[in-house]
Amino acid sequence: MDGVDKILQQWQQARPDLDCSSMGVVGRIRRAANFWEQIHGQVCGDAGISAIEFDILATLRRSIEPVTPTTLYKTLMISSGAVSTRLEGLVQKGWVHRVASESDRRSNRVTLTEDGVAFLDQVLEAHVASMEQHLTCLDSEERSALESLLSKFLQAEVE
Repeated sequence: MDGVDKILQQWQQARPDLDCSSMGVVGRIRRAANFWEQIHGQVCGDAGISAIEFDILATLRRSIEPVTPTTLYKTLMISSGAVSTRLEGLVQKGWVHRVASESDRRSNRVTLTEDGVAFLDQVLEAHVASMEQHLTCLDSEERSALESLLSKFLQAEVE
């Protein structure tokens, strides 16, 4: 029994006429998301970066070509100002390099430096190890089923 079960029992007593089973699904998704945010924040904090900085570095790491700041803020769903501020900090740390656009002097593209790749790879390995550690309560079939169900839900919401 988890905390959500307790809440559902309370609703069953308070409103036995109302099917609150959807609260069980959504409540657990929300609690799981909060849990993963904390775990991710801890890994990032241990590395001395914020979760946003990790997301920027990870986006640049998995991108084949240099990325524009506009693409970054649209991909990460944060403000352009937040991206600009974080990029400046990452440039100062020597992890990110800005390359001026040849066609538009007002625009630039961003890429990781060698030091940025090395740093991000260390943090990424810690991040993946942390996720693996916390998912040991699920066997491979359960993980696959959970991934499939969450994917199905997210695909339905996008349509």
